[in-house]
Amino acid sequence: MRTAFYISDGTALTAEAFGHALLSMFPVEFQHKTLPFVDTQDKAEKVCRQIRQSLKENGEPPLIFHTFVNEKLKTKITNCGGISYDFLEQFKGSVEQELKVKAEPKTHRTHGVHKNYNFRVDAINYALDNDDGKRLNQLDEADIILVGVSRTGKTPTSLYLALQYGIKAANYPLTEDDDFEHLDLPKELKQQRHKLFGLTLNAQRLHEIRSQRRHGSQYASMQQCRFELQEVEKLYRREAIPFINSTHFSVEEIAAKILAKTNLQRRRY
Repeated sequence: MRTAFYISDGTALTAEAFGHALLSMFPVEFQHKTLPFVDTQDKAEKVCRQIRQSLKENGEPPLIFHTFVNEKLKTKITNCGGISYDFLEQFKGSVEQELKVKAEPKTHRTHGVHKNYNFRVDAINYALDNDDGKRLNQLDEADIILVGVSRTGKTPTSLYLALQYGIKAANYPLTEDDDFEHLDLPKELKQQRHKLFGLTLNAQRLHEIRSQRRHGSQYASMQQCRFELQEVEKLYRREAIPFINSTHFSVEEIAAKILAKTNLQRRRY
């Protein structure tokens, strides 16, 4: 097993994202270690010892994905016996040439507190306050309203959109208490029809998810799952609500597909 380090004098989120994306292309098992805020010589020396220990234990040099602003710390880390990859340095020179502006690296600029931070905080609070249709009187503030039957991923997707992109996402469940044979949108949602986006799953996956919560119940039965999904998808088509089947998608992929279909403004990149 190879070891991959993600190291930075900031959050290490950029190094981690790039490194994971790159390594996912290879059928190799990795032990992942993320080490943020390595911003002093003492911390860098401790990290160096970890890298050397990894080399000793595995017999192969670990891969080091890093993003450092401090050049002395970068030099220290890149001379500890690992194989180093600096994504920012790889492209910085060519971007400088194109923009005709010298780069001015600054710690925490990517993930620090800036003008978009308040959007994210407000969006997270909004998603929590408007989960499961709690406050229908606040829907006019929503950027998007996710709808669907119970356990189709509305809540995690709403929170992810808020946390990652500062998007105010409400969600409304079409539950087992609804009359699915005469399924209709409440008037509050009809007034916000242009903001609605539907989620659905295949029946087998919904059955598995619900069974983990209420095993053996009518709510989790395959018959009930098929019926609810069939009726809600009829509703989506009748009301011209865009929707996706999220059976094989992660929360990140669901959010990305929603953004691609709706062209919502991202307030964080």
